Amino acid sequence: MTTETTPLQRLAELINELAVVHGRVTLSSGREADYYVDMRRATLHHEAAPLIGHLLLDALEEAGFGPGEIDAVGGLTLGADPVVCAVQHAAASRGLDLDAFLVRKEAKGHGMKRQVEGPDVAGRRVVVLEDTSTTGGSALTAVAAAREAGAEVVAVASIVDRDTGAREAVQGAELPYLWVLSAADLGLEPQ
Repeated sequence: MTTETTPLQRLAELINELAVVHGRVTLSSGREADYYVDMRRATLHHEAAPLIGHLLLDALEEAGFGPGEIDAVGGLTLGADPVVCAVQHAAASRGLDLDAFLVRKEAKGHGMKRQVEGPDVAGRRVVVLEDTSTTGGSALTAVAAAREAGAEVVAVASIVDRDTGAREAVQGAELPYLWVLSAADLGLEPQ
């Protein structure tokens, strides 16, 4: 008898195969860890990206933050860029309208001088996305920028939560926090 792998199981396999790098590293938070989850190796992969889009969209819909309840998804560039597009494309494949936006680390000094790029988010309900969360700092930076641009941020969601404080930081900012996989789901120890 064979058992079919679920999309979530397949995504976990792909992340472990493509994105988990073992060895001592310094994370963007400044913390040191025995592994690094380089999600761009998965978020830009031909098989993993569509799985990410659909699984994250499913998680948003199950939590009440689907395209019927929100107007857009976005996040801090560079890690969130392919995640945002994957979710937007998953919604479009289902015939659902969902815009996307990207948040620069700081406003451009030329052109439109915007920090939040894409369709205007002012007055719109949005969810901030990221590829992997350690402290929640990147997500909260994106939340602040989206709010400054006039968005109503209703939640934060991540593909991989490292179980290292992001959940608590985002919830401490009084926002719901969702994730598709935890470090434990990937067989990794929180650090």
